Amino acid sequence: MISEETLKKIRKLEIISRKAARDIFAGQYHSAFKGRGMEFSEVREYQFGDDIRFIDWNVSSRLGRLFIKQFVEERELTIILAIDLSASLQFVSASKSKKDIAVELSALIAFTAMLNNDKVGLLIFTDRVEVFIPPKKGRTHLLRLIRDISEFQPQGRGTAIASALAYLTSLLKKKAVVFLISDFLDENFATALKIAARKHDLIAIAIHDRRELAAPRRGIFQLKDLENGEDFSADFSSAAVRSACQNISSSRSERLNDIFRKYAIDAITILSETDYEKPLFDLFLQRRHKFAR
Repeated sequence: MISEETLKKIRKLEIISRKAARDIFAGQYHSAFKGRGMEFSEVREYQFGDDIRFIDWNVSSRLGRLFIKQFVEERELTIILAIDLSASLQFVSASKSKKDIAVELSALIAFTAMLNNDKVGLLIFTDRVEVFIPPKKGRTHLLRLIRDISEFQPQGRGTAIASALAYLTSLLKKKAVVFLISDFLDENFATALKIAARKHDLIAIAIHDRRELAAPRRGIFQLKDLENGEDFSADFSSAAVRSACQNISSSRSERLNDIFRKYAIDAITILSETDYEKPLFDLFLQRRHKFAR
């Protein structure tokens, strides 16, 4: 049974996401993704210079003159939301956790896809594949996805991006647009990204909290590693501690960006306390320009 509080949350997400999808993203979305390929449209009479490989011999022999097959780009897309719901996504230092942002982003992408008559599927993962819902169309299906993301209680705590991508790569036979939404607090997933990006249109959305990128300037904090459960303390009054934290954060970001560049993966970074609509819009616009060339 879904609680009234959950229903209110889902309705609010639907209203906000639908409006943004319709008013902001609809025009950019359609041109930000290539169709799956070419599908037959109709035949027309052969003209000098046409490629003879596309002659429809059956129609030509029946009508006594040459006809050419015409094709159009197949626009229907399959969108997969691959969402990391490991324990580190629960981290929050402001009004919203990283998971809150992942839910809202997923709803926005899903409703934008729905307005363009595309299918949407869901993969939730932690240190294991938690759930997979096959791609479908329709409002009822999308509301189910949003509910499942919002309310899902994972079994695992850690993060295994490589396993999740390997699962998708083996499961999906046709090319899909995969939005990989994670904080990327994981190791040894570069090869899996490379393989997935070759088979699918892989888009990475990295969600971070500002406290993960910039340490406090003073104070002793009792901290917990949300994925392994270990407690520890840190004195941020120490310049050495702040510098070490900054170096770890910067190195991780540089390695991640290097991987995205190396394998030509479109990626954006979103901070949990900032607006996420503009980075997503800019991504769609960038891809629109890329495919227009």
